[in-house]
Amino acid sequence: MDHDGILEKVILLTSEELEVDAAGLGEDTAFKDLGADSFDLLELVTSFEDEFAATLEDEELNSIATIGDAVRAIECCRG
Repeated sequence: MDHDGILEKVILLTSEELEVDAAGLGEDTAFKDLGADSFDLLELVTSFEDEFAATLEDEELNSIATIGDAVRAIECCRG
């Protein structure tokens, strides 16, 4: 799956998990601006890992603040 495909899936998962409109989401969208707390982020990361068969390392988790950050972390984990 290419960058755009991963981005599309991350946006869809974020929209579903946080119950926000996917149309307004993009790479620069910060999870905190969507009202996500640390528990929400943990749930999102778990969804991302399940969807993409990836395991995100702790240092990557701490650097995920935006949808774009999540996409890049997934790309790194998938090789």
